[in-house]
Amino acid sequence: MFETIDFSIIGVDEAGRGPLFGPVVAAAVYFPGGELIEGVDDSKALDEERRERLFEIIVNKAIYGIGTATPEEVDILNIFHATELAMNRALDSLAEKVQIGTVLVDGKNLKLKYPARCVVHGDSKIYQIAAASIVAKVYRDRLMRQFHEKFPHYGLERNKGYPTPEHLEALKKCGPTPFHRLSFEPVLKLLTFERLKIWVESREISFDRYNKLVKLLEVDLFGNTKYAIKKRQKSRGGK
Repeated sequence: MFETIDFSIIGVDEAGRGPLFGPVVAAAVYFPGGELIEGVDDSKALDEERRERLFEIIVNKAIYGIGTATPEEVDILNIFHATELAMNRALDSLAEKVQIGTVLVDGKNLKLKYPARCVVHGDSKIYQIAAASIVAKVYRDRLMRQFHEKFPHYGLERNKGYPTPEHLEALKKCGPTPFHRLSFEPVLKLLTFERLKIWVESREISFDRYNKLVKLLEVDLFGNTKYAIKKRQKSRGGK
């Protein structure tokens, strides 16, 4: 399945670019002893039970680092640059344990602080990237189960923050939280200027994030967002 395995390689992958809630997580994985673990594959090709089982084996046999980028960083930087940040943090964590050598990363056009080569669909081609995809995915899924305990209305234990019908319906009923990616369109259109003011005044979000979101919402002098204005115009039969 994989190309010829070079055990000097460090593999890097991420999990959680598409969700509306929670961090993006990256993992960097290195196998110093050349361990070949049966069943390792792209995390998307594995069911949850197999991912969990392989995760435990990988973290016991590999040297690995994990990095995250918060929803706030996603909103301020955008998801692409937040992914780069999470990957750099994963490599920083790994660098505390081993010298960083050859790095292969899943994706394209990513610019990391360490010399790295991007491999499109690398999680199905490179053994270490596949292992990193499992570590990142399971780590993030476990975080979502923890968040579910605090925010049970959104079904995070099941949807892991992705925009499922259940999650979207809960957003309409309950509104977003500061742990949502507020710049993502399905969440952004539900925000009000009043809610943002409350969050920034209570320091639940930073001023940088607040300012970025106010610009995205195109808030007018009366505190109306572009979505509220469009909704009002539509109800009046305007354009």
